[in-house]
Amino acid sequence: MDRHPGHGLRRDLDLLEALASEEGQRAGGLGVVRLAQLTGREKSQVSRALKALAEEGVVERDPDTLEYRMGRRLFSLVARTVEDRLARAAEPVMRALSADLEETVHLCVLRDQEVLTLLSVSGHSFRVHGWEGRGVPADRTSAGRVLLLDATPDELYVRFPSQDGLPALWAKIQDARAHGFARVEEEFEPGLSGVSAPIRDFRGRVVAALNVSAPHPRIAASLSAAGLATAAAAATVSDHLGWAAGPSPTRLT
Repeated sequence: MDRHPGHGLRRDLDLLEALASEEGQRAGGLGVVRLAQLTGREKSQVSRALKALAEEGVVERDPDTLEYRMGRRLFSLVARTVEDRLARAAEPVMRALSADLEETVHLCVLRDQEVLTLLSVSGHSFRVHGWEGRGVPADRTSAGRVLLLDATPDELYVRFPSQDGLPALWAKIQDARAHGFARVEEEFEPGLSGVSAPIRDFRGRVVAALNVSAPHPRIAASLSAAGLATAAAAATVSDHLGWAAGPSPTRLT
């Protein structure tokens, strides 16, 4: 019997770190022999540990190559942790932005073809009700366009296989990239306009968007200014997540 219960956990973590290494990611998985070499353990020990981790969904085994890779359960746990950290980092910034603009601010993430609102903060008597937890089409919203900033044209076709007008969507995404934020005027919902800016993680990848929505008559004249303020707020959240802010966005004309 192991006199140090923590040793088993550390050994499992060694296996997970090996699978998450550059070699493991590049190869798409590693076999028992290679994992034993990387961790300095016996093959039989590694095999038993991987089998136990696979039973819990922490790792997965490819039925053809018999190699192991990170499992969906692990990614799910990480995703929930990241979103919790994201919301905690974003909320005070959202409250400041909402108070400054006196408008509703949303924290949004991408889910397949839709934008999902994780958190809403209102600084005005008007509030867009019912957005939290609700999915809306990514291609028709400003938040969706900034959440797709990292996508290539091929990835857009894969994500929206039956969608017409992808060249136009690509052009709108590039416009958002150039200005640092996206804007939509009554395109998704009559009488509603808004702006969105990307939030990036420590790797520079877009992981979320800050969105400001308001009745079109009230925000129309200040939409560009709201976009710049939202971009600055999103950069602050990105900084909290470990990403150094890039060049300041330019004003739309």
